[in-house]
Parts: sequence; C-alpha cells; structure tokens
Amino acid sequence: MTPHQLESLQATAIAGIAGILIAGTALAHLARRVRQPAVIGEITAGILLGPSLLGLLPGDLTHRLFPDDVRPLLSMVAQLGLLLFMFTVGWELDWASMRRRKSSVAAVTAGSILTPLILGMGVAALLYHNHSVVDGEKVPMTSFILYLGVSMSITAFPVLARILKDNGINRTAVGALALTSAAFGDVLAWCLLAAVVAVVTASGPTGFTDTLWMSAGYGAAMIVVVRPLLARAVARMIRRGSGIHLATLVTAGLLLSAYTTSKIGIHPIFGAFAFGLVMPRKPHVLLEERMLRPLQHAGELMLPVYFIVTGLSVDIADMSPTAWGELALILCAAVCGKLLGGGLPARSFGLSWREATGVGVLMNTRGLTELIILGVGLNLGVLDQTLFTEMVLMALITTAMTGPLLPHLFPHRLGLVASRHTAAVVRMPEPAEQATDLAG
Repeated sequence: MTPHQLESLQATAIAGIAGILIAGTALAHLARRVRQPAVIGEITAGILLGPSLLGLLPGDLTHRLFPDDVRPLLSMVAQLGLLLFMFTVGWELDWASMRRRKSSVAAVTAGSILTPLILGMGVAALLYHNHSVVDGEKVPMTSFILYLGVSMSITAFPVLARILKDNGINRTAVGALALTSAAFGDVLAWCLLAAVVAVVTASGPTGFTDTLWMSAGYGAAMIVVVRPLLARAVARMIRRGSGIHLATLVTAGLLLSAYTTSKIGIHPIFGAFAFGLVMPRKPHVLLEERMLRPLQHAGELMLPVYFIVTGLSVDIADMSPTAWGELALILCAAVCGKLLGGGLPARSFGLSWREATGVGVLMNTRGLTELIILGVGLNLGVLDQTLFTEMVLMALITTAMTGPLLPHLFPHRLGLVASRHTAAVVRMPEPAEQATDLAG
C-alpha cells in the first residue's frame, strides 16, 4: 500500500467516524425523548447505517462510507472504546455491597442466570442444524449450545442502572435487589463466557487445559501481584502530586492486561474487566475525578464506533420467514427465562406478584453487554450472520421493553420505598446507582 493510499484510507475512516458520532448522538437523543436508554438509539444508528437501511439505497452508500479496507481501522477504534468501557464496568462494581448480600439477592442472581441459560441451550439445540456451518467451517455443537446459552443469560448492569435512575426507582428495594443481582450476574456471566471462549478457541482437550491453567495463573497474579502494586503506585502518585497522570497509567495497564488475556486464549475484554476489578477504589473521589472521568469521556467518543461496526453485520432486510420464526423462539426463551428466573425467587422472598414481575422485567435488560458477547461470538466463528442479526434484535427488543413496562408495574411506587417485606434488601450506594453513562 502506497503512502497516498494509506492517507486516503485514514481520511475515509475519519469521515466515517464523524458520521458515526453525528448519527449516534442524534438517535441517542431521540431514544431519551421516548424514555429509552441512549444505547438503544446508538445501536439503532449502527443498524440503520449498515445493510439494513443505508445499504438498500442506490449507490451502495454503506460501502462508500465504510469500505472493507477501512473497517479494520474502525474495528481498532471500537476495540479501544470497548476496553475502556469494560474497565469502568469492573471498577464500578461495589464489592463491599456484594459482601453484604442477602439470600434474596443470591436467589435472584442464580435464577436469572440459570433459567435463561438452560432455555437458551435448549433453543440452541433446536437451531443448530440451521446454523452449524460458519464461513465454510463446521461449528462444534457443544460450543454452539454453550455460547448461545450464555448469551441468553446476560443482564446489562450499566444499562439497568441508568434505567432505574431515569425511572426513579434506583433507591427502592426492588431496584436495589435487581441492581445488586445484576452486578453479581455480570461477574458470573463474564466468568461463564471466559470458560466458553476457552472451550471454543482451545485446540483439543490439551489446549483447553493449558488455557484453563494459564487463566488461573493470570487471575492469581492479578490478585496477588498486580493489585498491591497498583495500590502502591496510586498512593505514591497522589503523595507526589502527580495524580494527573493516573488515567495514562491505568490505560496502559488495562491494555497490557487485555493483551495478556488475548495471548492466553480468551478475549481481550476480560483483561480490561479484570484490571478494573483489581484497581484500587480509594481515595474514591480523587480516582473518580482523575482516572474514571477521563476514561469515560474517551470511551464515550470511541464506543459508538463499536455500534456501527456491529450494525454493519446486521442485515434485517435479508431475514427469511424462517429467521423471523427463529427470532420469535429466541425472544420467548430470553424473556421467559428472565421473568421466571428472576421473578419467582423474588416472589418467594416476600415481594408481591407485581413487584416480582418488575424484578424479572428489570433483569431482562441486555443492552450493550449482550452486543459485546455477540460480537465475540461472531469474531470467533460461532455465530453466522443470520443468527447474529436475530440475537442483536433480541437484545434491542428486550432492552427496549423494560422502560415502557415499568410505569405499569409500579404506577404508584416509582421513586418510593417498596413494601416492608423487602425493605431489608441491601441498597447499592450512590456510585453504583449512577453506574456509567457510557451504556445509556
């Protein structure tokens, strides 16, 4: 490639990113106007700029704006935004609140993970015959079933936090129960996904065992070595008045952690997430000001690119009647799994049927977290384009249905403390209630 060609590609990528930011901002604003999280608008923008709409217009506008040669550059920007987002998710998980969890939280967490996981695996077994070959390669049935099952079990903790806050129920017992359970579920889901990715990428039983041992060693090193070193480094930088460089240090660290997990054989997002988990939380105010906010602002600029890269692989116009039938089956399993898995345990701990249903509806929020997992599956060759489109639509629909249902489920209780039967459930503190705006 000549310098002139490279310069032309870079210019096209810059123009494409500009278009992404404009479209994402406009539709995010529109989404908020109809009481939806911004992520709904941003994902929709990605789909509209892809083959589902823009690609149908004369002139092949999708490939003009985002030609194949430019997409690797966009993917790189998207990946960096995604890693920054995953770090903030890990850092904002409140371990102190989790240690104070009650049995109701554990029950809702387990139910909302296991029920859709089992239903998803059942649906995957039914769909495997239609999606067993991706790019000419046979997908192992075990990998396919496990991956689809884990994808069904996701609840998007950051998006849920924003929905709760926007609807004024973040301080109620129902909201706290759902949010704390989603935080636990996030950790469990990422662990499950890491295991499934290791199964998918491992070359036989020996390769899986090697990945497992290296992952265990990586986790131990992060806790025993990296965590105390980070605590010392942060304390020293603050004492010397050089805390302004915290964001730079942390960015380098999370990228190296992502590189390490990639070399181990699991996705880089796990490295960024793990680095967020071991990052010190104190002094909280200073770290939030000097570290978290700069990384969030950088992520806000780059993360919408991820939605466009995702949207380029979504082609609604190409879906057949069979694909729409599959989507209906996927939606049924996804929604029922969360309603039953989250609602029934909540009901067994004293909530009314209306409140328990509300917990199930809240746990049905999938949002960006689901897109991340689906993107990993597409890149690994576990999902074909059609099934990927169906799963993205499922994520959009299940997330979009949460906001409109809440006023009907809690017509007199939005912003109020729930019934005395649930008042003892742990409440997430303010930082967790205001979990990242990157996803909504």
